[in-house]
Amino acid sequence: MKELHQYRRDRFFWLAQINKASLVINTREKLLDPKLAQSISRALEKVIDDAAQPGADRPILVIKFEPKLIAAGGIDVTKLHVGRSSQDMHGTYTAATLRDGLLDIAEVLNAARQSLLDLADRNRETYVTNYTNGVPAQPNKYAHYLLGFAEAFARDAERLRQCYERIDRCPMGSTVLNGTSWPLPRQPMAEFLGFEAIAENAFGAVQISSIENPIDVANCINEIALHVGMFIQDIIAQYGQSNPWILLQEGGDNTYVSSAMPQKKNPGILNSTRRDCSSTLSLAMGTILRTHNTTTGMTDGRSLDDNVVLVESCVKALVNFNKIINALVVNKARALEELNSDWTSSQEVADRLMKNYGLAFRIGHHFASAMVSHAKREGLTPLTFPYETACRLYTETTLKEGGDTTFPMSEDEFRACLDPVSIVENRRTQGGPQACEVERMFVVESDKLLRDRDWTLDRLNRIESALARLDGEFARLV
Repeated sequence: MKELHQYRRDRFFWLAQINKASLVINTREKLLDPKLAQSISRALEKVIDDAAQPGADRPILVIKFEPKLIAAGGIDVTKLHVGRSSQDMHGTYTAATLRDGLLDIAEVLNAARQSLLDLADRNRETYVTNYTNGVPAQPNKYAHYLLGFAEAFARDAERLRQCYERIDRCPMGSTVLNGTSWPLPRQPMAEFLGFEAIAENAFGAVQISSIENPIDVANCINEIALHVGMFIQDIIAQYGQSNPWILLQEGGDNTYVSSAMPQKKNPGILNSTRRDCSSTLSLAMGTILRTHNTTTGMTDGRSLDDNVVLVESCVKALVNFNKIINALVVNKARALEELNSDWTSSQEVADRLMKNYGLAFRIGHHFASAMVSHAKREGLTPLTFPYETACRLYTETTLKEGGDTTFPMSEDEFRACLDPVSIVENRRTQGGPQACEVERMFVVESDKLLRDRDWTLDRLNRIESALARLDGEFARLV
């Protein structure tokens, strides 16, 4: 991924762009004398050039930026400040920076989604155990499981887009809270700074929306961190087994050897990324708590330093999450062996007894439960469970419940009920793990990702094009 946009476009950059836009529009509207406009443009150019030198000061507050402008062009440069305030200027660069941050997150999220789809594509015929309440529950395809996460991350991307559209509103020209008598048009200012539109209400533009915007971003990030953490914990559950079916490629940043126990290959990147997700969640909650119970006009929740750290934390977690996905090694044979060693197939017995023979589901459920209890006492697996024992347990169960006591399934049908591959492929549910549905969902999620990539690129290009137009107009003034 290319370098993060907030590093290219820091707050000094946005203050400079806001000043450029103010100057260009004031001049175009004949609100500034052309000679003064040229003088201000040269002073602004000097401030920007000076700040570009290695180690130079890049002030991020209006009250520290303006003295440099005065030093370069004299006191008359402050005529540029009429019709605006530090409130709408800071609100604008906050929205612009958060907007850039959302695009950073969108890019790394899209990369991780592509890696998930690639992993799913390689595991269309990998059959695994899925868990509920921490206990083996049902057989599934690993591809189906991965597509479930792909769909979840697509929802995260949708939330990012919606959040972006709310933040992509420019406060410039609202001044402190009720506008100004200076007839500076707001829409051209928004367009020069790459915003889709203005933040309409002058009071809400800074005193409300600039406070809620960081919380909006934090809520999006919360969902992403939760999904990443869930995925990691599922892998960690396998690492606790003596013979896992999924591991990380050893070495590099993925694993490290214990200092005392030579057999241990600790999954370092899993632990550190889970920790980063927890840190991201705590930072997001901090954003919400800082703003809680404050009146309009307060600055508690506006700290851009804190909010940029939150975005960076999310980006870091997603970058490492992508590394995890690409480092996973799946042992298909071992996954199937684990399935066949437990009784995740037992519900299928009850389902088929009802579907094929009209048996009440709960009676079939009681029979399957009795079968599993017997198997665990005797150390039997689905592959070794005797057909004759199944017939006997069925008779004992139905005697208690009433009805025909003869087990209606042939031995071949009974064995098919216990085959996890047969169970998965015979699913008929829309959105299920059967091959046709996996293929359909793969196409759906691939299409979503393609649209999201186009959306992200379009927003990046829109901002770049707007800033290029502004720089062109400013250069003509200079």
